[in-house]
Amino acid sequence: MIMPSSNKENSFVEYKRELVETFERSVVAFLNSIGGHIYIGISDDGSIYGVKEPDKIQRQIADRILNNVKPNAIGLFNVIVENKNGKDVIHVIVSGGLEKPYYLKKAGMTPDGCFVRVGSTVHGMSEKMILESFSSRAKLSLAKIPAPRQDLRFSQLKIYYEECKKPLNNQFAKMLELFTPDGKFNYNAYLLADENGVSMKVARYRGTDKYDLIENEEFGYCCIVKSLKSVLMRLQVANITRAKITPMERVEKTLVDPVALREAVVNAVVHNDYTREVPPLFEIFSNRMEITNYGGLVEGLSKDDFLNCCSMPRNREIMRVFHDLDLVEQLGSGMRRILRFYDEKTFSFTDHFMRTSFYFDGLGNLGDRINDRINDRINDRINDSLPLTVTEQQIFTEIERNPFITVPLLVKETGFSEPTINRSLKVLRERGLIKRVGARKNGHWEIIGE
Repeated sequence: MIMPSSNKENSFVEYKRELVETFERSVVAFLNSIGGHIYIGISDDGSIYGVKEPDKIQRQIADRILNNVKPNAIGLFNVIVENKNGKDVIHVIVSGGLEKPYYLKKAGMTPDGCFVRVGSTVHGMSEKMILESFSSRAKLSLAKIPAPRQDLRFSQLKIYYEECKKPLNNQFAKMLELFTPDGKFNYNAYLLADENGVSMKVARYRGTDKYDLIENEEFGYCCIVKSLKSVLMRLQVANITRAKITPMERVEKTLVDPVALREAVVNAVVHNDYTREVPPLFEIFSNRMEITNYGGLVEGLSKDDFLNCCSMPRNREIMRVFHDLDLVEQLGSGMRRILRFYDEKTFSFTDHFMRTSFYFDGLGNLGDRINDRINDRINDRINDSLPLTVTEQQIFTEIERNPFITVPLLVKETGFSEPTINRSLKVLRERGLIKRVGARKNGHWEIIGE
């Protein structure tokens, strides 16, 4: 999402010195457009005043949005505390929504309750605008589609929430909006359940086209979070480090920037259109990795909006779960990370698909024998040991690739929280798979038995 480049308000940025009564109007206006940023603790002229009791205000903002704005905006906003010039400021990130028009609950879907952003100001919507917006509202969403089966269990999802110290209570299905309006499990529940019919494929080819398929793995039929983590681990194994000798130095880098790769995979999974039961596809060629997800650009979001990091989640309920599990951070932050390393040519669009292509930057092709040897060695090490969780497998793989990796770098590379990583490292040590050699800061990991 576009970030403020100056201290002036514009169509994407609004400043408020304090949390005022009309705050929800601004939220509704951004929901009815392509999103934006609201800063509490900054005046209209850009002067920073800060706020007192930021944690309390943070909670108040979330409660007000959830209680005073309709349709439900869960998964379409983040509320974070930032420090600017030594003062705490509340940053509210709002995404454009798909269930337009959004409105104030107390006023209903009327000109007094519906607002839109025009430049740096908020304007009420006319009755004609409201009717046109409502008629184009996305009529088919995962939340309204009944799950193909209703005997769903969620033990895997509960484990992931417990790992993040956010245990789910008995009302979790209602809290995560896993029911249709008539009380049946919806398709979001189906994707998050322990067993389903959704499978993601990772295909590997010998050359630069799809003629010679040499590997085709499926990760799925389980909780979509588990599938995602399995795909990430497989692609990280393939994303080997290559060396290039220059006149000045020896350069080592992975085939694809690992941060950009992770963000692209997560984006493909969370923004895929599952209404046609077409899952994302991940492909490894000799000169690139490609990630393809179904659905193309969300209606109402242009290519320029997308490349400017505007966020309009296709599946807000899935986005909310991924945010809870620290798989995504701020809305739109994933695109910013990708564009930090790659240009807009990385992305291509058709009416129904979006493809992200990461070409290996001058360090050559994947040597098939090298890749096979790495895969065999890692898979043998993992499969011959006691059963590991997907999290433990991924951390083991990172250590295998870089014995000098630190806990902060593991947090960055895997996306897991520091407590989760420390627990997994303890398990790997106790099972005799790794050991620490040397001090915490200057030491390294050693794979036992190598």
